[in-house]
Amino acid sequence: MSPVEGRPRELVLAWVLNLLQEQGLLTEEQIRLVKIRESTLRQRILLDKEVPGGRARYQVSPVEVVAAAELQGSDGRRLNEDRIMEVLAAKVGMPFMKIDPLKLDARLVTDTFSRAYARHNAVLPVGQDGGRIILAISDPFNVVLQESIKRTLQFAPDFVLSSKTDIQRIITEIYGFRSSVKAAADEHRSEVNLGNLEQYVSIKRVDEIEATDAHIVNAVDYLLHYAFGQRASDIHIEPRREFSVIRLRIDGVLHQVYQLPRVVHAPFVSRLKMMSRMDIAEKRRPQDGRIKTDDGGKEVELRVSTMPVAFGEKVVIRVFNPQNLLQDLPGLGLDGNELSLYSGFLAHRTGILLVTGPTGSGKTTTLYSSLRYLESNDVNITTIEDPVEMVYDSFNQVQVHNKIGLSFHSALRTVLRQDPDIVMVGEIRDEETAHMAVQAALTGHLVLSTLHTNDTASTVTRLLDLGVKPFLLSSTLVGVVAQRLMRRICTSCKQDAFLTEDQMIALELRFTGRQKRRLPIKVGVGCPTCRYTGLYGRSAVFEVMPVNENIRRLINERSDATELLRAARADGMLTLKEVAIRKLAQGETTFDEVMRVVGTT
Repeated sequence: MSPVEGRPRELVLAWVLNLLQEQGLLTEEQIRLVKIRESTLRQRILLDKEVPGGRARYQVSPVEVVAAAELQGSDGRRLNEDRIMEVLAAKVGMPFMKIDPLKLDARLVTDTFSRAYARHNAVLPVGQDGGRIILAISDPFNVVLQESIKRTLQFAPDFVLSSKTDIQRIITEIYGFRSSVKAAADEHRSEVNLGNLEQYVSIKRVDEIEATDAHIVNAVDYLLHYAFGQRASDIHIEPRREFSVIRLRIDGVLHQVYQLPRVVHAPFVSRLKMMSRMDIAEKRRPQDGRIKTDDGGKEVELRVSTMPVAFGEKVVIRVFNPQNLLQDLPGLGLDGNELSLYSGFLAHRTGILLVTGPTGSGKTTTLYSSLRYLESNDVNITTIEDPVEMVYDSFNQVQVHNKIGLSFHSALRTVLRQDPDIVMVGEIRDEETAHMAVQAALTGHLVLSTLHTNDTASTVTRLLDLGVKPFLLSSTLVGVVAQRLMRRICTSCKQDAFLTEDQMIALELRFTGRQKRRLPIKVGVGCPTCRYTGLYGRSAVFEVMPVNENIRRLINERSDATELLRAARADGMLTLKEVAIRKLAQGETTFDEVMRVVGTT
């Protein structure tokens, strides 16, 4: 694209500021302030950049300068790089693209340009369309670059505009990770193959691996930083027959992000084992470990689990960010009557409070946040976990070790001699632990724990099945909470909509008389922030059952889950499905999410 009338031959600050003023996004006073602070803003940008070869080689763009000023547009939204680039793209008639790293082809990126060329020119291959390559650039007026690319590729690519910061960050991540993996693969080509058991293997000592496998060290570091940047909750490294797959779980959904050469898998796993203090020589049995690190100055804990599978060892890394794990109660998703009831449960000095739900439903976050809510200098809090999810200074945390006889119930027996006020038992799995929890509650302690049941009513029957006497359970159980995690609608692209009649039938909504069969909701139409999914982040839905006189009577009568549920609903309890529908009506989630999470409950 060549410059035309009214456009500069290069992207300059004054032109960008005037464009934003034309769009009604900046005032004269804001423009004056940016011009006054231009030099300071450029220096601040350079100080924040980690630029290979030195910061002096980095050319700060006018868009970066305006974004660094952290101004608010006339509509109250901050003018960040992406927003400025969208305005610029519309002005020059080029598509804007918010680059999604999960959708990039790493091979296409690294095979098209060298790292030095891509970094110097801020150009990144972001996809292919019908055989034509799509390139992201940050300066639409750099005709010299565009002509150079055409000559280099020997064909005319399609150009899109993206922020320079995104382009440079992804260049660092993809080229750095891929080059590290390639170098590591070259180093390990000669190592033993599972199909050739007679080949001689030269085994390195642990200190030699640590000292010489710099490429593997770099690759693992790149992967962890990449996962943090994508808000991943879990990292899966899975060996296959010909290669290994890396997948990230983001907002509860797995995304495949990379394939590792088969020869790199073993050293990759060994590096993670060393970081998490596992036995790197043991490959036949599952192992657990943990890593404490930081992400941009924020503390992050990683729980690492290895397991032998058909083609090697699978590794899963669970990412625990204290900011996500330790929230205030409304931040969990509790609101209205559920928040009031749950706060009332925590006000008890004795008794048992149970949080239930399947794996990955957010029970750990609820328990840790509850303990933080109860934390004070005059309260002794002890947790018994398998494993300890996140180390927190204010809690006395006990790690279960069944091999040495330190089980949940034996640990709980000892903890009760340690003068606790509040005890958190990671999970009630067996009869002995259930009985010890009841005894702890009877002797003046508040006990928080979890069970793997589907709803609140079945939790009571499960405890009775474990052998807890009805009169003991009814006198100690304070309340039961069942929960699930649902993805939230992206606030950046939320729009009004209505449920269809078929959707209302699926949700079993009933309208009487002349009421219109239309329920207003919100939907996310998709934007760069949410990767065009319309969803961003997750929130929990809670079914909260207080144990009142009516429920106690039913427990003593050994009533089944159906009777307990009927009685709880008669007392005003909302089921998981009903709470989810309420969040749908409030515009917090979507119909599809409600059906996915609680549609069959």
